[in-house]
Amino acid sequence: MTKLKEGDKAPRFEGTDQNGNLVNSDQYKGKKLVLYFYPKDNTPGCTSEACNLRDNYNDFIEKGFEVVGVSADSEKSHKKFAEKHDLPFPLIADTERKIMTDYGTFGEKKMYGKTFLGINRATFIISEEGVIEKIFKKVDTKQHTEQIFKSLQV
Repeated sequence: MTKLKEGDKAPRFEGTDQNGNLVNSDQYKGKKLVLYFYPKDNTPGCTSEACNLRDNYNDFIEKGFEVVGVSADSEKSHKKFAEKHDLPFPLIADTERKIMTDYGTFGEKKMYGKTFLGINRATFIISEEGVIEKIFKKVDTKQHTEQIFKSLQV
């Protein structure tokens, strides 16, 4: 899991979203960012998390946050996922796992007694100055917005 910690400068990122648009961290300077990493489009936990963020998207915007999702799925997969669930935020296709590696979300996982390489679900709250304010390693997929707002007291 991530070696990054709260107070660290967030690594720069760049990738292509579900609509073929280039998305990078420079676009979010001066804004608060919810950068969330998830294992796979259209799986139960990932769908719950994305829909929870979608359902509360206007609250994020009103509180000065932008939301960006990242997984190793392709642009095509992201497009279907975003259209099916009416997601209003970019989903970066990190097929080479560069962003996930930089943020420490790709690595060893344990499930049912087995160890394997995979994507660890995590969310990073990044300040207007590009500093990591909060890291969520244990994400409540059904109540993630509430988890974020309660923790940040916003």
